[in-house]
Amino acid sequence: MTIPDVAIRQIPIIKGDAKSLSIAAASVIAKVTRDRLMQEYDKVMPQYGFARHKGYGSASHIAAIRAYGPSPIHRATFLKNFM
Repeated sequence: MTIPDVAIRQIPIIKGDAKSLSIAAASVIAKVTRDRLMQEYDKVMPQYGFARHKGYGSASHIAAIRAYGPSPIHRATFLKNFM
């Protein structure tokens, strides 16, 4: 995978988080940031239970989407898996 419209040379690294400390660190930072965002979204839209499942496709998350419909933060690519 490469970033489109970037003129510098790019080298995709398969399983990069296992081969590069900087990629692994970025992955951890991204996960922690996502978890914190989900806790904030839970305050605004508690019916979805974001604080519990952090946006992963758990049974309770899917049930909430079916009951309340998708929220503005749900990605279409996520929803297509079960709707």
